[in-house]
Amino acid sequence: MQRTLVLCKPDAIHRRLVGAIVQRLENKGLRLVAAKLLHANRALAERHYAVHRGKPFYESLLNFITSGPTLAMVWEGREAVQVVRALLGPTDGVKAPPGTIRGDFSLSVQNNLVHASDSPETAEQEIALWFAPEELVAWEPCDERWTGATAG
Repeated sequence: MQRTLVLCKPDAIHRRLVGAIVQRLENKGLRLVAAKLLHANRALAERHYAVHRGKPFYESLLNFITSGPTLAMVWEGREAVQVVRALLGPTDGVKAPPGTIRGDFSLSVQNNLVHASDSPETAEQEIALWFAPEELVAWEPCDERWTGATAG
């Protein structure tokens, strides 16, 4: 079973879109295993976006993610990284097709509502940044056999 990190960024919180975002992830059959609302500090933001250090948009990225509350979540399911990224759509909301979260709710590249891990390896690293191991809750939904979440 694969896990991935999803962040509802400050714009999603301020626009009250968290429920719509969570609903799409749940409707797909993914399982929420951790969630917490926090105001990311600069140190956490720098560690999270370390891969972008030195790029022209790095500072604005840090300023944005630390500008307000963020809902950090861990979702689990078959091919969770790929599934979540498909549900979100491309980074640029203008280029994201209708039916995706960004395609339906975003016009921005940076203020694009949500972050999701881009690979299982990155997911593992990002989850460890945002959550302690004891904050991840293992559970099995009663409808799992109907969602195909564990099927090969």
